Amino acid sequence: MNILPHEKQIFDYEETLSKVKDQNNKSFIWSAAEIKKLEKKLEKLKKRVYSSLSPMDRIAISRHPNRPHSLDYINNVFTEKEEIFGDRTFQDDKSIISFLCKKDNQKFVVVAQEKGRDTNTRIFRNFGMPHPEGYRKALRVMKLAEKFSIPIISLIDTPGAFHGLSAEERGQGFIIANNLFEMAKIKTPIFVVIIGEGCSGGALAMAIGDVIAMLEHSYYSVISPEGCSSILFKDQKKNDISSKILKLNSEFLLENGIIDNVIAEPFGGAHLNHNEIFESFKNFIDNSYESYKQFDLTHLLNKRYEKFRNIGKFLS
Repeated sequence: MNILPHEKQIFDYEETLSKVKDQNNKSFIWSAAEIKKLEKKLEKLKKRVYSSLSPMDRIAISRHPNRPHSLDYINNVFTEKEEIFGDRTFQDDKSIISFLCKKDNQKFVVVAQEKGRDTNTRIFRNFGMPHPEGYRKALRVMKLAEKFSIPIISLIDTPGAFHGLSAEERGQGFIIANNLFEMAKIKTPIFVVIIGEGCSGGALAMAIGDVIAMLEHSYYSVISPEGCSSILFKDQKKNDISSKILKLNSEFLLENGIIDNVIAEPFGGAHLNHNEIFESFKNFIDNSYESYKQFDLTHLLNKRYEKFRNIGKFLS
């Protein structure tokens, strides 16, 4: 198992409690009341640990290897799906996936960033760092959704766009800027969910939408804490300080109007209960679609434009 530092004492206690129960089944030593008391202590420990998580603890949760990825949501939420490949210009970028999906007889187009689960799939998916052709694919598929009046769901989970020389040679910066420009004008509802890491322009390039939501322990920031520490302090050991300064957790972003909704995660993080987070995700999609399906397209685009024009708070 991949146990995070703040989870260790909880898992140790759970393991000990499990052994006590096994021993009790073989030879009655502990009374039911004593077992119940130990279980209550475990619940108190969980509440204490999970209520005092630092921003870096929560970033560790957003990066947990067992956290559901985009493909997990697609496979578990939608009843029918057909993948769409390629940008029609260069090649198919495996770090961005796109599907025509169906849920409860309603069609959706899903564009998503996928990191991969193990070493082989992470390399195959380029660790979730898209190339220019990936963003072109995403935009091509979103334009297809617009043509057939199908709502769009965009899933964000990236440490950032690929920053290698090849990506710069193929116009990474221009492609990201063009996506922002084009997504602002797409004439169909767009629902964005940041399910893990939402870092830099690589995330923003697919995050222009009518409703922006974040999972409780995901993060959304112009730069990672590690990158910020390296630039501001010349010391990557100051990640804790950077993560607090950046205000990259969901509650701060909601307070400042950068996102619209926070999707609650299972106690301790989405990696601990996949089914529960899938249900919460379904509810968010259902509620968002019901709210926006009747919108006049002119009103929809004006509302989207004003939403992003009004982001930010200024001190006089």
